Amino acid sequence: MQPAINSAMRYAAITAIGRFLPDERLTNADLERIVDTDDEWIRTRTGIRERRILRDPDKASAYMASKAAQDLLEKRGLDPEEIDVIIVATITPDMFFPATACLVQESIGASNAWGFDLSAACSGFLFALATGAQMIESGRHEKVLVIGSDKMTGITNFEDRATCVLFGDAAAAVLLEPDPGECGIIDFYQRIDGKHADLLSMPGGGSLNPPTYETVAKGMHFLQQQGRAVFKYAVDGMARSAEEIMKRHNLGVDDIRYLVPHQANQRIIHTTARQMGLDSDKVILNIDRYGNTTAATIPLCFADRESELRRGDVLILVAFGGGFTWGSCYLRWAYDGSKVVGKEAEVRVAAEL
Repeated sequence: MQPAINSAMRYAAITAIGRFLPDERLTNADLERIVDTDDEWIRTRTGIRERRILRDPDKASAYMASKAAQDLLEKRGLDPEEIDVIIVATITPDMFFPATACLVQESIGASNAWGFDLSAACSGFLFALATGAQMIESGRHEKVLVIGSDKMTGITNFEDRATCVLFGDAAAAVLLEPDPGECGIIDFYQRIDGKHADLLSMPGGGSLNPPTYETVAKGMHFLQQQGRAVFKYAVDGMARSAEEIMKRHNLGVDDIRYLVPHQANQRIIHTTARQMGLDSDKVILNIDRYGNTTAATIPLCFADRESELRRGDVLILVAFGGGFTWGSCYLRWAYDGSKVVGKEAEVRVAAEL
């Protein structure tokens, strides 16, 4: 049984989705020629078959974020000048400053928007979504663009077989607007714990270890991870945060349309779902095609399943990332995705004719 929704609340609903995937695919067979690994080893441990790679050295996270935003604006039929705020979740900004959000704002022509970057590793999109929702709830903003964008290959060591098989490049975006009824982001549960920061980090590049010949030689500007320890904490953090948000709202597994987990590792996702008592058909998985795209994984899941979603569908979002950061979100979907997908198809056909 679901409790009554607070009708006096101004909920922030997702009203449009956009995404960008680089054209180039890096398959497991390709990685076999780069590092000492093989397809079976990668698939059985991660579930990944291929990932997208942004090879162009002149393009990075801001480019992908802008492309995802443009895709969203076209689908929604929205003038970029209507956007109030741009929040970009990323751990691979083009540079420390200006913020990636500034570069996106200029690129898409959102001249009336302000914005900023948010860094929370693989939980970045979830944290940015909660932040954007509160801006809508406050009544100060009407249209908030939340983007997850990471060029993970820029910080991946392709000589480290334990990490180089995991990551891909991508961006995805959602638009938050007030909902006229009772759909949108109902609640969220977020946590951090810096005690285990060294288990998943990139030690070089900041003010503590600025770039030098020594830091580069030591590989300090690449992502570093202690996989087994992270696995244990990730499963526990994702399952507990999902259980907490469901308990708050008296939600059972039968109430949930989909669990939308961060796509870090197929085994983490399956273990989390089992602990929650969810059947596999209620769990969105796309890690096999994209790998771990960090802040882009959850909105990419939305994009992949948009045609199946209907107004009122209950989604539970969960993520876990370096920091440690983790959390969950209770979301009631706000529109009929099949109509949007059908509209997109009509636009493509018209363009081809």
